Amino acid sequence: LATVIETWGSAPRPVGSHLAITEDGHFLGSVSGGCVEGDVVTEALDCIADGQARTLEFGVADETAWRAGLSCGGRIRVYVEKVA
Repeated sequence: LATVIETWGSAPRPVGSHLAITEDGHFLGSVSGGCVEGDVVTEALDCIADGQARTLEFGVADETAWRAGLSCGGRIRVYVEKVA
């Protein structure tokens, strides 16, 4: 489960938004309106495999965010955790 835990500036989704990811890569919901979902799904699959929660940060100064398309001028932090 990926959850937006913090936003700064212009963010595509509010705090509390969720993206649920299954171990076979299917997902439902949104943490960024499509901007960084691909990277979040990849991290979530790693989380499912190793059981380790992680906090991700995306913003316009982050090369990953530009590559992923988060060019809205804001930043977001996303907490990814494995749930049973």
